[in-house]
Amino acid sequence: MPRPSRLAALAVPLALAAGTLLAAAPQASAAANPGPGFPAQYAAPYVETWNSPSALANARTATGLKYFTLAFVISDGTCNATLNGNTSIADAGWQSAINSLRSAGGDVIASFGGAAGTELGQACTSVSTLKAQYKRVVDTLNLTKIDLDIEGGALGDTAANDRRNQALASLQQDYAAAGRNLAVHYTLPVNPTGLEANSISLLNNAKSRGLNVGVVNIMTMDYGPSLDMGKAATDAATALHTQLGQIWPTKTSQQLWAMEGNTPMIGVNDSTNEVFSTANATTLTNFARTNGIQLLAFWALGRDKACATNGTLSDSCSGTPQSAYQFASTFNAITGGSTGTPRPTGRITGYGGKCIDIAAASSANGTAVQLYDCNGTTAQNWTVAADGSLQALGKCLDATSAGTANGTLIQLWDCNGTAAQKWQAGANNTLVNPVSGRCLDATGPSSANGTRLQLWDCFGAANQQWLLPA
Repeated sequence: MPRPSRLAALAVPLALAAGTLLAAAPQASAAANPGPGFPAQYAAPYVETWNSPSALANARTATGLKYFTLAFVISDGTCNATLNGNTSIADAGWQSAINSLRSAGGDVIASFGGAAGTELGQACTSVSTLKAQYKRVVDTLNLTKIDLDIEGGALGDTAANDRRNQALASLQQDYAAAGRNLAVHYTLPVNPTGLEANSISLLNNAKSRGLNVGVVNIMTMDYGPSLDMGKAATDAATALHTQLGQIWPTKTSQQLWAMEGNTPMIGVNDSTNEVFSTANATTLTNFARTNGIQLLAFWALGRDKACATNGTLSDSCSGTPQSAYQFASTFNAITGGSTGTPRPTGRITGYGGKCIDIAAASSANGTAVQLYDCNGTTAQNWTVAADGSLQALGKCLDATSAGTANGTLIQLWDCNGTAAQKWQAGANNTLVNPVSGRCLDATGPSSANGTRLQLWDCFGAANQQWLLPA
């Protein structure tokens, strides 16, 4: 299907020819402060780096939104990464804005690419030089997540795609060896029927090169014909779920949903017959929350307000009826509930250094909860919810049949707010089920893989000690 240009199409500063951009030599500078990381689900709209860095604080103050995607890191005409093609990665204004956001509990993703300018994978002609540029950006901004927005001519450049995947895989491995995680997202064009062949090829190449792709974020915009844009976005997400399962067949359904991101263009699209409305935003948010989609973004934060006239295509307003920051507020509902406050999320470690694990990564009601080697999968990714429940794969840690006796086995079950799903921190790192007064306990005691968890009288031994995510 013919497509107008996408995310950066409206960005006049990015449309400058590479030859007219000021060459910016890499600058030595102190890195931004480390960030707190990201919850299991979050909204992170694209922020135009050619606008003021104050956009981050303004949106956070207005909505509570704490996560943002910086658009875009591109070439300055050489193999040198810059913001918007003409601003240093170490720019003091952006570093200060990022540090302020992180001190308030937020974080940023840097997006490489976009629809205009020179994509870095094309500008750098060797794996080693490209890797060095990615590393410079990650280290300077102290990033744990990066986004590769590959579209237009860059998507069809198979040599650049292969070079990029090799460079990123090598960088991921280097960081992992140093005890650091780097999540890599790919943002790609999509139809309501799913990704096109060139995007599938890119992802297959990433897999073959050993790159761990954390999120495939689809640009649910600019399809061409007039469509219900909310339904088009959810249809594309459903189609993507099937396609991801074909590329990564060992992943569970829930793991595949958790690999997804979804990025509409709010309001009037480049195809002006297409309008993504505030009602469409609610539809997509509810779908993402229900299915466990990791990321909601949109193009772009600077457009998240009404225009003087509805129906207007603009880079500074949406062209659809809305209040200021209405799309940000709506999408932010997936981030730790309606307040937008993220909850602690990560692994829960216990006896023998093992993790609390959902057997076979199954989200079926009644699935056993056990000890298992920590492996970083979503079956071990627990959220400490505000209501006292522990949640993973969209369900809750539950005492079977609401039992309170010694030996009651622990299972996964639909979250229902009952006392069987409440847990409180007790003495000596124990987890207490208040209604029973008993502790979460590794049976045996054993630290073998597959050891079931149960309720038992609290006595504070090692098999009742648990470290929750911070």
